[in-house]
Amino acid sequence: MKKACALACVFLLAAGMIFAGGSSEKATDPNVTTITWWAFPTFGNEAVYEKQVIAAFEAANPGIKVKLETIDFTSGPDKITAAIEGGTAPDVLFDAPGRIIEYGRNGKLVALDDMFTAAYKADVGNDALLSSCSDGTTYWMYPVSVSPFCMSINKEMWEEVGALQYVNLEGDRAWTTDNFIKALDAFAKAGKPAISVYCGGQGGDQGTRALVTNLYSGTMANAAMTAYTMDSAENIKALELLKKYADTGAVDKGISIVAADELQLYQQGILGSSICWGTSNAINYATDTFTQLSLPFPSDDGKPSLEYLVNGFCVFDNKDAKKAEAAKKLIAFICDDSVWGPKSVVASGAFPVRSSFGDLYPGNPEYALLSSWTQYYGPYYNTMKGFSEMRTEWWNMLQKILTGTTDVTTAAKDCATKSTAAIK
Repeated sequence: MKKACALACVFLLAAGMIFAGGSSEKATDPNVTTITWWAFPTFGNEAVYEKQVIAAFEAANPGIKVKLETIDFTSGPDKITAAIEGGTAPDVLFDAPGRIIEYGRNGKLVALDDMFTAAYKADVGNDALLSSCSDGTTYWMYPVSVSPFCMSINKEMWEEVGALQYVNLEGDRAWTTDNFIKALDAFAKAGKPAISVYCGGQGGDQGTRALVTNLYSGTMANAAMTAYTMDSAENIKALELLKKYADTGAVDKGISIVAADELQLYQQGILGSSICWGTSNAINYATDTFTQLSLPFPSDDGKPSLEYLVNGFCVFDNKDAKKAEAAKKLIAFICDDSVWGPKSVVASGAFPVRSSFGDLYPGNPEYALLSSWTQYYGPYYNTMKGFSEMRTEWWNMLQKILTGTTDVTTAAKDCATKSTAAIK
């Protein structure tokens, strides 16, 4: 009996070793390159699309395996920084230019210049968009889709307080600062907040910057992108206007919230508008309780200057040429494949960077409207040096202004001085 048990144990142990050996051999197959892809939930919170496109890519490239890890917008940036510092960065990251270009400048990425062929640039046909993927000398990000940042208003609430009459609902819906002020007066009279100038952190801070710079045709940086200009006379005038209406209650002092909170308050019908709207948020914060209307930001001349989201990929330099090439194949498949490229754009809820993809949303008037706003895309300052430091200075400045601890001019000049100093 003991001999039988011993033989059985030996047999099971041997079988286990064979099975483990086979698994280990497969995992270390020299003909298979395994790469890791980290993705923010731009394609959706359940990573359904990412898994589909990975399966298609692996079927077309049997020598490459892709491990997917999703990260969130709250803890994700810190997780990426920790991974870079710890030498455990992923091979592929799906993100936006603000962070990606900074990683490239710091020597953490693989250059993607060979992917930006003359034919590709001609297909994109937008120099400003292409420049957002570069630090001026090297391409660090390969884009897949783009969409404008804008506002969204609760149509029924604006109508209820008497403010909808001041909104342009015709054509491209461009409207003026004068009419925005009239709308704020209506909200103040009704005792309801039209918008929130959220400044509890940097989340979604492009919305507050776009609002400020549009009101009186200000800019965030000079033309040469060598200095920040939030202390210009135009921007100071806009900040003073927002402070005035924050004191009336028509503008919520969002001292303790960021864009994600503002979007929830808008979705719940507490705020009359969101100033952090876009195609993905229109999907994630949709509601059946009121009509959501997209609007460009109000401007003094009725011609807005919009910030925009560019979705794309970078490849971290993990000192492995095979992995780098495999990573570039993955992002080319996701962005350029004749089938999966358009699918990727639609999954991101945005518009294609390639003109050859055509209209991916036929019969959708809202998307036709948003697509027409490409004419209003402003200078892309998000890739400037010191951008990350500027973001911190920006929301700190808003807090000082809205709480009244510092006057507008002093706070704006301090913000500009410190932000520009970070460039050098």
